[in-house]
Amino acid sequence: MLRKPRFKWVALPIFAVLVASLTGCSSDVSSRGFLPGVPGVTNQTDRIVKLWTDSWIVLLAVGIIAWGLMFWAIIVYRRRKGDSEIPPQLRYNMPIETLFTVVPFILVIGFFAQTAIDMGEIEKPVASDYRIEVVGKQWSWDFNYTNNDVFDSGIQYQGDGTEAELPTLYLPVNKKIEIDLVSRDVIHSFWVIDFLYKKDVFPGRVNKMYVTPQVIGDYKGKCAELCGEFHSMMLFNVKVVSLSDYKKHIADLAAQGFTGQVTADPNDPNNLNRNNNLPGNNPENKG
Repeated sequence: MLRKPRFKWVALPIFAVLVASLTGCSSDVSSRGFLPGVPGVTNQTDRIVKLWTDSWIVLLAVGIIAWGLMFWAIIVYRRRKGDSEIPPQLRYNMPIETLFTVVPFILVIGFFAQTAIDMGEIEKPVASDYRIEVVGKQWSWDFNYTNNDVFDSGIQYQGDGTEAELPTLYLPVNKKIEIDLVSRDVIHSFWVIDFLYKKDVFPGRVNKMYVTPQVIGDYKGKCAELCGEFHSMMLFNVKVVSLSDYKKHIADLAAQGFTGQVTADPNDPNNLNRNNNLPGNNPENKG
């Protein structure tokens, strides 16, 4: 006869701790949901964070209710000592079945609608202050600063820990940027981690991103699409700088001889096909 109260005293605290631990995470989830970066890195990151955290709050609430009902059924309707008969069976409970159909349907529609709204805003073309073409290649990146007719062509990371050699994309703070994404070999994916957004880079097709960087700083980027042997080394940096520093970088590229544009067109005689991985600042070696 001691089994019953003992089981209750053990099960109930475990359930209480579980609920407390889940709800205790709600403050972190509602702030950034453990996503990288800081608030307002770009004009779209706060929107992405809100979609992410709101979704998790709803899903955690649904999970807590479902887990609570599950443990309640396990505890209340458990087989007790002396029970020898099959408990009463329930079939065709229309209210419950309707509830289990309607609630998930509403959740799916709600998630879809909010995602579609946010994606529409993120993907909406805007009149840009600067246009930059990003060319993905095995296994590095080229950056064409089209407004100024200069380029910066990267080499593959050598794996020696010297990140200074990584190709670096400069962006002016608080300026609307159009980024055109093209590939000159296979499918890549352009991902600036703290921007909370990535986009595939296809050969023979131009994908576009519209972003306004709002926080000066250094950010990490990488290819997020398996693109061959050295995919893991297809890294780059992003520097969000003041307009004066951006113009200085453009002038430095022009002074080093990196004028014109790198092209991904296979019919263009100036096209740089595959990355030759040669370090150095010689324009003939770059790319």
